[in-house]
Amino acid sequence: MKTVLNKYLPERSVDPIFELIKENNVYLKIVNQRQTKHGDYRKLPTGEHVITINNSLNKYRFLITLVHEVAHLIAFAKYGRLIKPHGKEWKYTFQQLMLPFIRPEIFPSTILPVIANHFRNPTASSDTDTQFSLALKQFDSTVDSKKYIYQLLPGSTFLFKKRMFRMVSKKIKRYVCIEVDTGREYLFQPNAEVEVF
Repeated sequence: MKTVLNKYLPERSVDPIFELIKENNVYLKIVNQRQTKHGDYRKLPTGEHVITINNSLNKYRFLITLVHEVAHLIAFAKYGRLIKPHGKEWKYTFQQLMLPFIRPEIFPSTILPVIANHFRNPTASSDTDTQFSLALKQFDSTVDSKKYIYQLLPGSTFLFKKRMFRMVSKKIKRYVCIEVDTGREYLFQPNAEVEVF
């Protein structure tokens, strides 16, 4: 397991993560990329704890996602299964688990302030904190022709999940877009990646 983790995590985080997995009796499964989530935690009817993480994540996002999912396991064990999945108990647990990792030996010093700021009040999805998401995305290995919504001008057309949209305007933090085929209005996060013509 430790040799597998070496491939996916920052070097100085491997040993503490390995211990965290071992002490919580987690079965870690690294899976092909899913479009809707970076990771997932489930407790099977057998009592086994299974965490799946996408294999396409860069090492910093992989670390944060893995700790995010372990936080679910620990929060449910400590506070009971009736807590909200991303409620205050989970947030507190996630913050406490991440604290030892927010160091320059693990994360590049250029993004440490953004990471520290995010963990003052972590969100359910790292993609909803635009600054945090963009800081992590700069370490993604795949370079493609996609752009972020915030880079587009009003009136621009783009593809998102094989559907065509037209960007209309900015509304406080999100962007109003119209699906071309249906005329329905949608709100997009500024860091949504889209394919532009």
